[in-house]
Amino acid sequence: MREPNISVGIDIGSTKIITCVGKFDEGGVDIIALSTSENQGIRKGVIVDIDETVSAISLALEEAEKMSGLSIKSAIVGVTGPFIECEQSHGVIAIPRPDGEITEDDAIRVIEMAKSVPSRPNRINIHTLPQNFIIDGTEIIKDPVGMTGIRLEVATNIISASSNAIKSLNKAAEQAGLSGTEVVFSPLATAKILLSKRQMDIGVLLIDIGASSSSYIVFEEGEMATCGVVPVGSMHITNDIAIGLRTNLDLADKIKLKFGFATPDKIADKEEIDLSKLDENETGRAELKYVSEIIEARLTEIYLMIKDNLIKANCNEALPAGVVLTGGGAKIGDIIEMTKDNMRLPVQMGKPNIEISGLIDKLEDPIYSTSIGLMLWGRDKISSNNSFGLDTLPGIGNVVSKVKSLFKHIIP
Repeated sequence: MREPNISVGIDIGSTKIITCVGKFDEGGVDIIALSTSENQGIRKGVIVDIDETVSAISLALEEAEKMSGLSIKSAIVGVTGPFIECEQSHGVIAIPRPDGEITEDDAIRVIEMAKSVPSRPNRINIHTLPQNFIIDGTEIIKDPVGMTGIRLEVATNIISASSNAIKSLNKAAEQAGLSGTEVVFSPLATAKILLSKRQMDIGVLLIDIGASSSSYIVFEEGEMATCGVVPVGSMHITNDIAIGLRTNLDLADKIKLKFGFATPDKIADKEEIDLSKLDENETGRAELKYVSEIIEARLTEIYLMIKDNLIKANCNEALPAGVVLTGGGAKIGDIIEMTKDNMRLPVQMGKPNIEISGLIDKLEDPIYSTSIGLMLWGRDKISSNNSFGLDTLPGIGNVVSKVKSLFKHIIP
């Protein structure tokens, strides 16, 4: 039996850096390290203090190396923030052969056409994801190779990011000692650990409520339909509680995590907490119903922004598999019921959909989902011997597996 492979995923968030190291072979995946370090060098996904961020990444890597006994030099790095955008693109080519047979080269060529839309200044494409192919304007299919026609089209989703944000991220990773990194839009990786093929086939919305922003991704018929990021997260809830109760941020965060509830109608009007029992420097009492109303208002804002974006993207909001929640902000009490009321869809908390061994006691905590998903992205990249990770996304059509060795020419 060959020696097991190693994959490393790093989730670089606005408050924490989480590193996951996985060992895998034919027997499955074993998490051998899962480390966390505090980070104050990022705002809304953008590095504002590179020294602080480098220090935080280095600390997380050092802890992961101690736990795993390995020297980590490369990783899959997750990126998210309001600077991420998703847009649809279309490519069209003529089939030059007399018999009209469509080859793998034709599939690559038409995706290249879709990818070559005029780019805006200071933007970089990080993913180009084919949705479907169209032959002669009528026949919509997933894999055109081997079929015949005179005109081949492709519909794709292109995920782009601020080039300055990506350059800063790569620079910080390099200064922290990583010589090889691949940047992945975080929800794509999170989907690998939390979403099943069936969910993606029938239609599902994954929402990750992070600290400074909330990201989302929709799958329909096995393919990514749209994705995006809204600039509101759980840190905004903490700030609102601090302002509403006239208290410090640390206490506000403690109240949110320990007593936070997303449905104020279920809390008695006179139910209170003594602030001095949580912080000896504080006095007075706080009404839990009022705290809950603050939480409900911010969560409602997040969901309204996501729904507006789905409408703008002409995305079907009637998703039978409903909503899957993850991220630190998803740990608020009764958030599932509140989300059901707002999104008018079935809702569940994200849980791993594959068998993983090792540090399994942390798998149920949603703050680790993205780092584990990034590790799995790296595992699939190694397993498929694909340097660019496109075919590691669940749901991509069969054409990807047929031309994966050639996708390096079209995927940045």
